[in-house]
Parts: sequence; structure tokens; C-alpha cells
Amino acid sequence: MPEQLVKRSEQEMKAYRVQGFSCASCAATFESNVKELPGVQDAKVNFGASKVYVKGETTIEDLEKAGSFENLKVRNDKEKRVERKPFWKQKENIKVYISAVLLVISWFLVQEYGEGHMIPTVGYASSILIGGYSLFIAGFKNLSRLNFDMKTLMTIAVIGAAIIGEWGEGATVVILFAITEALERYSMDTARKSIESLMDIAPNEALIRRGNEEMMVNVENIQVNDIMIVKPGQKLAMDGVVINGTSTLNQAAITGESVPVIKTMNDEVFAGTLNEEGLLEVKVTKHVEDTTLSKIIHLVEEAQAERAPAQAFVDKFARYYTPAIVILSLLVAVVPPLLFGGVWAEWVYQGLAVLVVGCPCALVVSTPVAVVTAIGNAAKHGVLIKGGVHLEESGALQAIAFDKTGTLTKGIPSVTDIVTYGENESEWMTITAAIEKNSQHPLASAIVRKAKEKRLNFNNVTVEEFHSITGKGVKAKVNDVMYYVGSPNLFEELHGNIESTIKEKITHMQTEGKTVMVSGTENKILSLIAVADEIRESSKEVIGKLNKLGIETVMLTGDNQRTATAIGKQVGVSDIKADLLPEDKLNLIKELRGKHQNVAMVGDGVNDAPALAASTVGVAMGGAGTDTALETADVALMSDDLSKLPYTVKLSRRALAIIKQNITFSLAIKAAALLLVVPGWLTLWIAIFADMGATLLVTLNSLRLLKVKE
Repeated sequence: MPEQLVKRSEQEMKAYRVQGFSCASCAATFESNVKELPGVQDAKVNFGASKVYVKGETTIEDLEKAGSFENLKVRNDKEKRVERKPFWKQKENIKVYISAVLLVISWFLVQEYGEGHMIPTVGYASSILIGGYSLFIAGFKNLSRLNFDMKTLMTIAVIGAAIIGEWGEGATVVILFAITEALERYSMDTARKSIESLMDIAPNEALIRRGNEEMMVNVENIQVNDIMIVKPGQKLAMDGVVINGTSTLNQAAITGESVPVIKTMNDEVFAGTLNEEGLLEVKVTKHVEDTTLSKIIHLVEEAQAERAPAQAFVDKFARYYTPAIVILSLLVAVVPPLLFGGVWAEWVYQGLAVLVVGCPCALVVSTPVAVVTAIGNAAKHGVLIKGGVHLEESGALQAIAFDKTGTLTKGIPSVTDIVTYGENESEWMTITAAIEKNSQHPLASAIVRKAKEKRLNFNNVTVEEFHSITGKGVKAKVNDVMYYVGSPNLFEELHGNIESTIKEKITHMQTEGKTVMVSGTENKILSLIAVADEIRESSKEVIGKLNKLGIETVMLTGDNQRTATAIGKQVGVSDIKADLLPEDKLNLIKELRGKHQNVAMVGDGVNDAPALAASTVGVAMGGAGTDTALETADVALMSDDLSKLPYTVKLSRRALAIIKQNITFSLAIKAAALLLVVPGWLTLWIAIFADMGATLLVTLNSLRLLKVKE
């Protein structure tokens, strides 16, 4: 089904949560069964998020019937999540207990009556039927469709074992299969908890004031522009803007930042964040389905549904591998007795063992469980990775390009130095700020902010004949004197030459990465004002960590070479590219990809869009505050902070390594077990432990990704 159907689920498809998925093939079978239900036009199962999207009319009862082969439980997406009970507390597993008890009793009866006696044989047969009833039903259905999944292979193996008289081993296979399936299910549920826990972050209701009345309202019924009252110690239920009060909010659930942030009038706040101190009144700005938290959950679930390249390879491989195993097991069972005089019972038994050990379950689950775990863990740390493909690509990055302004720097220019010549500093700053308040240039706003900090009375200064001098500065009359504020080039044109000591001072400040503005008259320079875009506190540390990881770091900027070099040296990037237009940045990304193949571009998700699109991985900063960043980036750092970037690379590299380990181990253990066929040493016991053991080990190996921290 086209992916866009899932993305339009609110309009066209209804979402249900599914409990009980143990493997990707079971999810595929369930999807197929749901599509065949009367009234259902289409269906899509998201194994990673454990959801099914249904287009058309159906009931939960019908959906559970479609999942009865796996005893799946279905509920509405918006219902509160129900904790799954451990294997030993589930009522549906009583038959497994009975089967296990019968197996043990039958084993003791064999010691009493001997192998092949009717009494222990009946006990083993009862154990097989009770414990494997649902397995056989699913296996026969699949066999009739020529669908050779693990249940089909297990069914053939168990029945084959009974036919050749290996009742005990057949019963053991049934018990071990049931136990391992339950453990797989538990492991997958553990992997999913990292994202499911996000659903419990925001409360289901909030205190709302409408008119003069205050009432508790369910989030589904809260409207945009409602006033939400949040007391100290409470979590916010909705996104909004503070209209009254000041407090510190812990935003760790959304941005991954452990340090609380002060919020006051007109500041944006997010659902799921914790109000720590003061009483806040918040005007709601989004419906519950549009909150940042809801978008994160939706996008992470979509990401978990997207197949990584390794998973696509495994799925394609398994499509040919499973039938090949069936043919191989048939050849092992038939060829030695027919051509070389082998004993039929022995070689049929070996063939059945090949069937069990060749089951592709470990291989199929090797990638999705790692992807689900890694993406969920990243979301808890304030990093949104939008799919397995981006997870793998982030792990293979060899170079990262950074936009300078707003990424390595704060993006807000501020005054760093004021040098005056022969007159009162406050007087000239007052005049300069009075002139610059009429300008729209970012550097002008930095001067005005500095004047406000110094509490200068520049608003009372009368400014006349204000003119902008394109690309150079501005001029205006104050007290009948014409003043100029602009670049050093402007004053070189006015004065012919700038005095050598002043010029040296200008050059020195420019070398430090500062932009120098000069103020004065036609005859005299009165002051120099140096303005710089402050470097983020975390930039130097982040670049250092990335360089240690062997990643080339490149800074891209439209600034002049001198300023760019100064800032680049301060943060420690490997390479600096200055004086760039947007198309230049795009071309440089293409060059880097030609050199390194896997390249990331870090920006704000809006500017530098061509470069972000051309990179292997586009990384947007401040995803919590911008819908654009959430929608357009491959990876979104939810806080406006670069410190999450090394963690993201580390997690992605670990995930990539674990996926490779899982695939290699799954194939190696099967190859080793199959080699035991040659001397005739392969038994059903070894086969079941090789297959189920491999499945459990790759699952547990993937769960190690939950422990990756910053």
C-alpha cells in the first residue's frame, strides 16, 4: 500500500494498537488477514509501533479474529495503554504449562516402560497436541498457501518427528518454540516501550478557564485560544503561549535538555513539559493531535515503520532463503537413502532438523528490533530520527557541514567592543542608537539592544534626514550635525584615508571575527563599535567530539573570509568555506559527497534548504519550535543545541554495528549447525537451540541500544 495512506490516517484510516506481535512475518500475516475482512478496503501494519491502520469499516472483534493465529489483542489507538503481563502470568499460556508437565511425566514414563511404549507415547502425543494446537492450525493454513514461514517449518518438523517415532523430541520442539516466542514478544515490547512511554508524558486533562469559570477538561475537548492554568508541579497538557506568570519548565521529555528553562510572557511552551515553580496561564495554540509531542510520536512511529536498507536486503534474502531450506531438507531426507543406501529414519530425522535450524526468524528480526530500539531511545533523548534508512546513513557519516549563523553561533549579533575617540562614550552611543533604530539591519538592532542595556535615553533624541547608503551604512542629522554610521569603507570614501592607529584597531577586531561599524561625521571618527555573532557554548566541545570520531567538520558561511576564519578556528572545524551564496553551499555539499559519499548538513530546516536536501542526512536544529524542521529534516535535534549531534552519530554507529553483528551471527550459527548434517550429528535439540537461541541472542543484542547515553 502507498506510504501516503498511512500519513493521511487521520482522514482516511483508523489506527488501532496491537498487542502480541513477536515477529515481522506474523505482522505480515495479520495485515493480509485484515485486508480480507468484509468492509475493509485496505490495511497497513506498522510492526515497529505495533499498530494497524484500517481503511473501511470493521470491529475490534473482527480484527482480533484476524489475529487469532497469534492470539493478538486489539484496542483503539486513543485508549490508555495496557501493560502486557509477563509470560508466566498470561492465561493463554496455561496450555503450555500443561504441555510441559505432560512432557516431563512422559519422560519419566520412558525410564519406567522404555522407548516406544504406548503409555509414554500417548503422553508425548498429548503434550504435542495441547501445546502445539494453535501452531499446527497456523502451519497448515500457511502450507495450503505455500507460505513457508517459521510456523510452517515447525509444523512439518514436529509432525515428521512423530511419524518417525521421535515423539519426545517433537514435544520438546513445541515447548521450546512456545517459550521462545513469548520471550521474543516480551523483548519486542521492551524495545517499543521507549516510544510508548512518550504517550504517557502529557496528562489527559487540564484545568481550563472559560469566562469566569474554571473546569477540568479532557484534552480532546480543549479548543484553540482556551486559557489553561498550570500549577507548580503539574505537567502541561497542551502546546501554547504564556500569557501570565513566570516559571521554570523542565523540557527534557521534548528536547532532551536536563536543565530547566525559564518561561515568561509570550514564550512558547509544549505539552508534556513539567512546570516546576510558578503558576502559569497559557493560551492554547494547537489541538491535541497537532501538539509537538503528538507530532513527535506520530513521526517516530512512521520512522519505525520505514525499512532500513539492511532490512530490505534481509527481507529479499529470506524470500528465497526459506524455500531453499525446504528443498535442502527434502534432499537431505531423500538423497542418502535413495542413492547411498542410508537408513530412512535417520536421514528423515536429519532433514527435519535442517528444516528447524533453517528457520529464518533470527535473520528476519535482526534489523527491525535494532531500528525500533535505536529510534525510540533517540526520541527519549530529544533526537528525532525519521526512519531506519536515516539511522543507517547517520552511522556511516564521514563528513558534517555546518551552517555558521544560528548553528555554530547563536544567530543573534551583539556588541562586543566600544572604542570612543576624545568624547563621552554614552553620548556617542546615544546618538548612534538613535540613528540606528530607524534601520532594519541586524547589526543596527545589536547597537539598539546595547543602548537599552546601558539605559541610554536614545528615544528622546530627534533624528532628521535619515538616509540609507546601500551596502555601506546610514546617515542622519542630529542637532543640525550630519552623522554617519557604517562600514570602514564608507569612512575611507568620506575621509580619503583612515588614521593608521584607528585602522590598526579595526583590523585587529576584524581578525578576531568581529564586524566593525564606524560612527562619526564627514571630518572625524567618533567611535568604533564591534559586533559579533556569539559562538554557542557547546560548539567547540561538539566539534571536538566529532573530530575524535574521525568525522571531517566543515563550516559554511556567507560571511567574509576573515570573520569566518576567526570563528572556525575558535570552534575547531576541519575546514572553513566563506563568502558563499546558497547555490555555493549546494555545490560544496555535492563536492563533499563526491569525496566522502556520506555527508550531513546541519542547519535550521528552513534556510539552506537546497544544501540540506542535497546532503545524505539533513539535520535540523530546534525541531521542538518549528514544524518545518520536524517535517523536512531527516534528523531533528529537538532542542536548539548541537550537543545531541555526537550522541546521534554514536547511537547510529552502534545500531549499524549491531545490525551487522545480528545478520552475521544469524547466518553463521545456521551454517555451523547445517555442517553437522555431514557427520550426522545434527539433532532436533541442537536445531531448536540453534534457531531459537539465535533469535533470542539477536533480540537481546539489539536491546543493548537502550543503554546508549550521551
